[in-house]
This record gives sequence, C-alpha cells and structure tokens, in this order.
Amino acid sequence: MTDLLRQEIAATAQMVVVKVGTRVLTRDDGSLNRDRIASLAQQLAAIRDSGRRVVLVSSGAVGAGMNRLEIKRRPNDLAMLQAVAAVGQTRLIEAYDATFRHHHCHAAQVLLTAEDFDDRTRYLNVRNTLLSLLRLNAIPVINENDTVAVDELMTTFGDNDRLAALVTNLLRAPLLIVLSDVDGLYDGDPAAPRTRVVETITRIDDALDSYIHTSPDSLSKGGMASKIDAAQMVTSAGENMVIASGREEDVLARILAGENVGTLFLAQGKSISPWKRWIGFSVQPRGKLSLDAGACRAIEEHGRSLLSIGVTSVDGDFVKGDAVIMCSPDGVELARGLTNYSSDEIRRIAGRSSEEFADLLGHRPYDEVVHRDNLAILRADRGD
Repeated sequence: MTDLLRQEIAATAQMVVVKVGTRVLTRDDGSLNRDRIASLAQQLAAIRDSGRRVVLVSSGAVGAGMNRLEIKRRPNDLAMLQAVAAVGQTRLIEAYDATFRHHHCHAAQVLLTAEDFDDRTRYLNVRNTLLSLLRLNAIPVINENDTVAVDELMTTFGDNDRLAALVTNLLRAPLLIVLSDVDGLYDGDPAAPRTRVVETITRIDDALDSYIHTSPDSLSKGGMASKIDAAQMVTSAGENMVIASGREEDVLARILAGENVGTLFLAQGKSISPWKRWIGFSVQPRGKLSLDAGACRAIEEHGRSLLSIGVTSVDGDFVKGDAVIMCSPDGVELARGLTNYSSDEIRRIAGRSSEEFADLLGHRPYDEVVHRDNLAILRADRGD
C-alpha cells in the first residue's frame, strides 16, 4: 500500500544514501551472502538508472575477514581486529564491484574516519570526491576505515549508522535508507505477539526509549539506539530517514515507490545549510557552555548570537574557533557553534556585558561569544 507523504518524499529524493548492516550481508556462519549482495547491487543500479544519485554505506569488513581467515570468534585485540578488517575489506569491495559490473557500473571504495568529518578541509575534500565519483557513474561504497580507527572499531554493532547519517548530511541527501535485520522500529518487544512496526515517527524524543528492547544476544538495543541517534542527526538537518529490512525482496524499489515499508522518520523543520550541518553534526565539540533561560530564548526563538551575559558556566579547555556545545539550564543540548573566545577568556567574561571586555581581557575583538552565522540549533523548533 502506498502513502501520499511517502510518495512525495521519494519523488523529491534525487540523492539517496543507503546503509546496509553486517547481518544483512552475511549468513549465519559469518560468510558473505553473495546472493543478497547481488540483489542489493541490482536495486542500487536501478536507482541510479532512474536518474537519481545513490551512495552506499556498507558494514561487513570484519565479518568478511573472519570468514576468509576462518576465525570463529570476533577478536578482542585491537590490532588483530584491524588486521581482520583489512583482509575483509578487500573481499567486501570485490564482491560489490563484481556484481555492479553486471549492471554497467563500478564500485568505488571510500574509507573514512571521524577526523575526515572533523577537519573542515578534509570534510570538503570528501564531499568533492563523492560528487566526482557520482558524475563518473560510479557508486561510492563507504565504510569506516577500520584499519586505523580505534573507538569506532571497538563498537560491536551500529557504528556505521552514525557514519551514514554524517554522509547524508555531508551530501545534503534528502533521504537515508537504513537496511537492517529488523522490519523497522517496533512499538514494544519484537517477540511479543501484538507488537507492530511503527509506520511514522514525527518527533524524536525520550518517549522512543520505551521502543528499544534488548534481545537475548544483547545486540538489538545498541543497534536500534544507534539508528535512532542517526535519525536524530538526519531529521534535525531537515531530511528524512527510513529503517527497513534488508532481507525483504526489492525493499529499495518499494520504499522509493512510496510504499509503507519500515519506519519513516520525518524531517524536523526546514533543511539547514551545509556550513551549519558541519558545525552541528560533524565537527567534534571541544567544550560546553551552560546558558541562562534568556540566552536560550534569544537563540532558539529569535535567531540571535550568544552573548557573554547569558553564559553561566564553562566546561573544558578550548581555543578560539573550536566548536562548543550550548546547553539550557536543565542541561539539554540546544545548539553548537564556533567560539570567538577561548575557554579561559569566556570564564572571565561569563555573565558580563560586552562593554566590559576591554577591562576584563585587555581587548574586545568581538561582541559575541558565538555569532549566529556560526551557530547551529539542534532542537526541532530551531529558529536558524
């Protein structure tokens, strides 16, 4: 059954990011499911042939490496994990490229780390590279660079959900489709007989926590939690996301036909600019500023800059130009921005007016602690 809202979202999504999880790509014994990879490649090629641009974010390198090396249990040693991922990545990209060639296109391997999104120059280079690959009629296949990553590699499940959200925001893709081993977000314990998939999520809030349940293998809670975090990033930037089963036949074609497949997370407000996407979701914050209620209203309701008089406390050590988190009096993160002053300077001017800067600091280069042009509001009722 089709849905008018879903049809509209699909019709306007001229660029689509698809993320596929390890469990979709592998069999029970950990080996690559080449039939499923072939099916996925056919669907991705069909999206490309329809005139859309499509990018794939794929997990599976560690699992493929374990199977190739005949390792039965996931290693706990970081160096061994990285070695297994290096072996598996070659097998994974070879499987994609072999199947894509049947559809007259090529797989382009792109391995990324968090630093590629944190540094502005590298961030733009990644974007330019991906857009160039799309112009060359290739399908970028993106994965975490497991051979050099540390924290990300130690995450057992769901690490590429965040990567897919970052790529979606990097490219301003209107739609992210996350293919998982579940049919979507359930309204209760998936094992319960009356549990159903939630068709549409209009707002991501604490109420969704009740929908996240732990399965006996202890992986599902982390998996769905990371997907909801990814949905928060994508929808806060003004785009849409669908979680659906990657084991369902022709799932991508059905989603893009506007069918009620999986769970749709609706965009929260208007699409935000590339500059503010980078500030809000990609660059790593180096500190935190707590604000009073007046500063919060000025930022959220009126789109104002952050002034020192509204800062109540400073956490962390940072320098001018670093990204900082801005929190409400109750500790809720409401925005991120690039600071005009260091942490030591803000501690000295917090709660004071800009007219006092010269006496307190010996200079007054800026009136604002964070200018509105360098500030991204993260809550759904943003005013930027």
